Amino acid sequence: MVFLVEDSLAIRARLAATIRGIEGAELVGEAGRVEEAIDGIRASRPDAVILDLQLEDGSGLEVLRAVHPASPALHVAVLTNYATDQHRRACIDAGAEFFLDKSSDFPRIREIVQGWTARPDGATAGH
Repeated sequence: MVFLVEDSLAIRARLAATIRGIEGAELVGEAGRVEEAIDGIRASRPDAVILDLQLEDGSGLEVLRAVHPASPALHVAVLTNYATDQHRRACIDAGAEFFLDKSSDFPRIREIVQGWTARPDGATAGH
């Protein structure tokens, strides 16, 4: 079960189509704003989150810091246009498993989600 956080509707649609095209992956929610993302993740209890770092009303880092402590097994891939070392360190320290540059790493989303869904028990994470 994957929750998608991305404020660009075009990129969100592309990511959603990618996730829906992966056998075993289920898209359980989408959000484009910080509070909407936090509430949606808490309500849907996904196994994984694809998280944009720069949202129109704040930072994906706020989302990560709000949801990860209560769900430490949550898989998180941050996808951003702001792929600086400082942002990378902050996201990894807050619990992100992957930190990806939208301009060069976008195609990795498919392999990452496939990896999350290919666990022997059939789940993307242990809840």
